[in-house]
Amino acid sequence: MSRPVMATTATVAGVVLILALKPQENPAVAAAPPVRSSAGTSTSPPPGGSPSGAADSGRPSGTFTGDTVNAGQGGAVQVEITMNQGRLTSVDVLQGVHEAGPSAGAVARLTQEALAAQSARIDAVSGATFTSEGYVSSLQSALDRANG
Repeated sequence: MSRPVMATTATVAGVVLILALKPQENPAVAAAPPVRSSAGTSTSPPPGGSPSGAADSGRPSGTFTGDTVNAGQGGAVQVEITMNQGRLTSVDVLQGVHEAGPSAGAVARLTQEALAAQSARIDAVSGATFTSEGYVSSLQSALDRANG
């Protein structure tokens, strides 16, 4: 066999192996709380955080509301997070997700990823790109408020 044929075969085999690998399910993610959605709400919470607990050694605790982010075709998205001693414990969608729409399933996945990552550095969900971008932006602003 010639070198180009061997190189192509090795590359194809490597890509097939990578695509065949399935990521492991994180048990903490599987036990994540359900997402609360209230897309029909006409009023929005005030911007900023509303700490409901005292910080322990500088680690934030309480609930913090993210910015309302225009998500293009997906409409506006806003999330509220709950922190417990610096740990992200829940993410609730306050507006922007229709329970029957295509973005409803995406939000559950985004929430699981955010809780597992403990940050807003998560991947967008295919088919819900605008919602994903709005969710991540609102989540990051809530985390920023929580961390001062």
